[in-house]
Amino acid sequence: QVQLVESGGGLVQTGGSLRLSCQSSGSIFSINGMGWYRQAPGKQRDLIAGIRSDGSTIYAESVKGRFTISRDNRKNLVYLQMNNLNPEDTAVYYCNTLYGSRWTWGQGTQVTVSS
Repeated sequence: QVQLVESGGGLVQTGGSLRLSCQSSGSIFSINGMGWYRQAPGKQRDLIAGIRSDGSTIYAESVKGRFTISRDNRKNLVYLQMNNLNPEDTAVYYCNTLYGSRWTWGQGTQVTVSS
């Protein structure tokens, strides 16, 4: 069973930056796509960024131009660079597969943006 461990969250001020990491215990090389999701209090978990095996990316409108997803297949890592953060970005951030069946969700990493 693949385990996902997210890290890099924290408390930042509006306009700040964070870089999240997602370590997979299994190989992501053969996975068609990996994604970052987030869940704000009282809301559903939503996909905000995805990266396919060919390196192409997709972003939710709310983060486009501010967030960048990348992957390191050799290290089984997925990253999310987050710039120009605002309070609406406050949420728990998770990574998982982009298509098909989801792996077991990790604990996520909390991102809190103060105004």
